[in-house]
Amino acid sequence: MKIATTSVALLGLFTLAACTTDPAVAPPDASESAPAEEEAQEWFDQELFDTQFAQREVVPEGPEGEPYLQYIDAEMIDTSAYASEGAKKACFANASISNPWRQTGWITMNQQLKALQEAGAISEMETRDAQDSDDTQIADIDYFIAEGACDVFLISPNSTAALTPAVERACETGKPVIVFDRGVNTDCPVTFIHPIGGFAWGIDTAEFLIDNLEEGDKVVALRILPGVDVLEHRWAAAEKLFGEAGIDAVDYFTGADPAEIKSIISDELAKGDVAGIWMDAGDGAVAAIEAFEDAGVDYPVMTGEDEMSFLRKWQETGLTGLAPVYSNFQWRTPLLAAQKIFAGEEVPQEWVLPQSPITAEELDQYLAENEGMPDGHYAKFGGENLPGYPEVWQQRQMP
Repeated sequence: MKIATTSVALLGLFTLAACTTDPAVAPPDASESAPAEEEAQEWFDQELFDTQFAQREVVPEGPEGEPYLQYIDAEMIDTSAYASEGAKKACFANASISNPWRQTGWITMNQQLKALQEAGAISEMETRDAQDSDDTQIADIDYFIAEGACDVFLISPNSTAALTPAVERACETGKPVIVFDRGVNTDCPVTFIHPIGGFAWGIDTAEFLIDNLEEGDKVVALRILPGVDVLEHRWAAAEKLFGEAGIDAVDYFTGADPAEIKSIISDELAKGDVAGIWMDAGDGAVAAIEAFEDAGVDYPVMTGEDEMSFLRKWQETGLTGLAPVYSNFQWRTPLLAAQKIFAGEEVPQEWVLPQSPITAEELDQYLAENEGMPDGHYAKFGGENLPGYPEVWQQRQMP
């Protein structure tokens, strides 16, 4: 696999967002609570809320035990126009690998590539990493177009509006375009791949806290970044449900900085009881729990994420918890979609992948299945049947 020089030096484990985010957006001062209702109104979409609310209960179609090939409420499209024989070159314009969620996905994607190379479906994947820059990613896509050697374009956009024209230019080449993770404002890609979404996350987590708390209880919401649609949707859904249930919720942007998280929790505990912690991403979850330990008070009811550090701390403390998931296994799906497209098989136009949280009843199972994985790993990464498992993920080998 050829990786362009823009794809960079290996990072240590970054602390920003253990989920899909736009780290280019600078967080405001974490010491100030975000303006709540106005912000939620800006991002709240009742139709999308209702759609994702319902999709949480839909049994996915597709092969059992292969969630990365499953789909929900799909409109299948004919791809026979792209059918052709022989191994194909994929060109991947990636937003970044600047946080543990993206790093886990990147490792998984490259192991999937190896499997498809062995099967003779993909010859190589040339990758350019935008390092969280819209301008860089636009230039990367235009480079691939000018190069003229791509059989399929894979794009994980850094942001929605800015990348839309570049994605449209890729579509104009007549080669199939596959977008995943974050979307763009065009329907020209052959397929758009993503988990159910941010509203589903917000609904799952808010309902869990509401079910385990009393009216009037206080919840501190820890948010990593403003202005990122999937994150804003998580909070917009949660805030709506907290308000309807009479939960006293106050939210802060943290930048996923453990010191800021501890400071925020300590300040809130000094004001009175904190019954619950809500997070829009799992980074910093351990710091939040440690703030309660430092204060010598009971653990809160808490939602984190399926990052291993949170799962381990959850088991260790025995707190009442839930680990929402933004399905990391989606990094396998674009390459598998390319294989299907060149075989002329139908694929979903909008490929909505299953997204289900890890519950207390499942905690021990996922910890056992991911024993030996580093703290920045994601339990539902879905790569157990790929080459190099488990060593490649355990050693955090970045391609």
